[in-house]
Amino acid sequence: MKRRSGPAARRTRPLLLLPVQVALVAGLGLLITGPAAGHWPLTEEDRANQHLAQERVAPLTTVTEWFSVLASTEGIISVTLLCVVALLVAPRVAGRAEALFLSASVAAQSAVFLLVTVLVQRPRPDVPRLDGAPPTSSFPSGHVGASVALYGGLAVIVLLRTRGRGPWRYALAAVPLLVPLAVGMSRMYRGMHHPTDVAGGLLNGAATLLIMGFVVLSGREAHPAREAGTGRAPREGAAPAPTSPHPVAKTSPHPDPTTSPYPLAPATADGLGRTVAVVRHPLACPDGLADRIRAVLAAHGHADADQRWLLTTAEQPCGPLAEEIEARRPALVVVCGGDGTLRAVADVLAGTGIPVAVAPCGTGNLLARNLGLPLDPADALAAALAGDCFALDTGRVAGDGITPTRFTVMAGIGFDAAMVRDASPRLKSRLGWPAYVLSALRHLNDPGMRLSIRVDGGRRYRRRARMVVIGNVGALQGGLPLLPRARPDSGRLEVVLFDPRGPFGWLTTAGHLISRIPRGATPPPPDAPAARPGPATASRTPDGRRAAGGALEYFSATRVDIRCASPQPREVDGDVLADGVRLTAEVEPRALRMYLPRVPGAPAATGTDARRAPRPADRPHVPPQPAAPRTAESERGE
Repeated sequence: MKRRSGPAARRTRPLLLLPVQVALVAGLGLLITGPAAGHWPLTEEDRANQHLAQERVAPLTTVTEWFSVLASTEGIISVTLLCVVALLVAPRVAGRAEALFLSASVAAQSAVFLLVTVLVQRPRPDVPRLDGAPPTSSFPSGHVGASVALYGGLAVIVLLRTRGRGPWRYALAAVPLLVPLAVGMSRMYRGMHHPTDVAGGLLNGAATLLIMGFVVLSGREAHPAREAGTGRAPREGAAPAPTSPHPVAKTSPHPDPTTSPYPLAPATADGLGRTVAVVRHPLACPDGLADRIRAVLAAHGHADADQRWLLTTAEQPCGPLAEEIEARRPALVVVCGGDGTLRAVADVLAGTGIPVAVAPCGTGNLLARNLGLPLDPADALAAALAGDCFALDTGRVAGDGITPTRFTVMAGIGFDAAMVRDASPRLKSRLGWPAYVLSALRHLNDPGMRLSIRVDGGRRYRRRARMVVIGNVGALQGGLPLLPRARPDSGRLEVVLFDPRGPFGWLTTAGHLISRIPRGATPPPPDAPAARPGPATASRTPDGRRAAGGALEYFSATRVDIRCASPQPREVDGDVLADGVRLTAEVEPRALRMYLPRVPGAPAATGTDARRAPRPADRPHVPPQPAAPRTAESERGE
């Protein structure tokens, strides 16, 4: 086996100190509970706890309860997730290395804490306790260690972000550092820990921060160089613009959804009329934005007289588009809405040959993010119309109580559907997609579901999972690669079974996904074909590909059949479906034609009309096929 060397290996070597940290903290605990137990100052600990218990007053009891809840498992996980999400996607804040540092510090501290408590079995103080005592040892304090890892990590990030900006930065960083101290005092006041337990928690959290800081943040530039000609700092992990005069295909299994569109094969648009149908969600696309869309269309040769605006309703999520197609067969359909509106339009357009262009103005806009479109709706439409037309796959879902429908992004059953279902409409309108994060926090403790999965008509496997996601594309907000091998032109669907166990499982899974956020790939030579699963790579493995300690299990399929033991929430492209026990999905290869921006530096499409790019003869358009008939054998599932 080849040994890893170089800067990356040197940065990860401090991880070898984690077992040393376990040994040192456990050794300190065994010393406190053993040879040193009868010596000062340990002999005064019980007296200190008894004094605090005797001096309890109602106001302090209330305040200490707040800090105890803030440092509880649920509180630490919630704050960590919110901070990580903010670091990944908030404008002018995003920092992937800092998000990884914060989540890894909390996870590593928890792992060390659990190991030490197994080795050091110290009882709680012999005083009336105000909180329920968990089954772990009193030494070290898990609440204190977790708060040091989290809030101490935030203090480190503040110092990194404000380097060179005056002494006030130290006062700002001191604010989160006060939280672990307050938590330690609260835990002693409430009779949950001895003073040395709190000291052990402080030591454990600080040592973890030191190690993870060396691993993740060492060598990080405080002031990254400005992008040439833009005056903006480069996005962390962004790949440089391609310099090749031709579109470049990506063969990395982890394509970066934020740099350039997929190098798909251009398609044609024969036999279409001159009108443009604009499907507009009236809430997502207000009048001012609609005027900008009109101007973009006019600038690309679509006069106002040729534009047909169709408003969506709850009963018609894509408006009267079907009737419009039957009456006029438009040359182009423009979607002004989110993933749900685009899904409804794709359900009508798939297989018709009519191209679509997207002005993303919804809550998530996941397809636009995965395809590299600008997130300003008018800019995205302008960039797409200046590009070429490509053929994308769609997925088709069915199940008990579901009218078969298509999707372009993802379909899911379980935790993610419950999150979508319970997201507050008011928060979605005010916050956007972070409203889903707040909804997800409510379902962290939901029980898992028992299910079976069948891939491409093979044998059925029984599993337990919190959710199952079936994707045509793979990245969530911030480039989080939930399905790293998903491509919208692969002719396959990617599936993940998500089953983290306990707080440590959630943190481990989050750290696994965050650490795999793509940071650019080395492009192959110009005109290299896009990576596609051939006969060998497309074959099934007996039980999928496992990751994150088994919390994630991946499958690849043209058809997948999920059956649950009890009814579960289901969703498709952010639209909630009726609860049910079955969800099937199959791919429709190259069923949807879409305008996407041209890769920077690529030549313009040839042909008589730039908006009607020619399609290579060796990659013909394949219309969606009807679902294979169900047989008695397939229905039995075994």
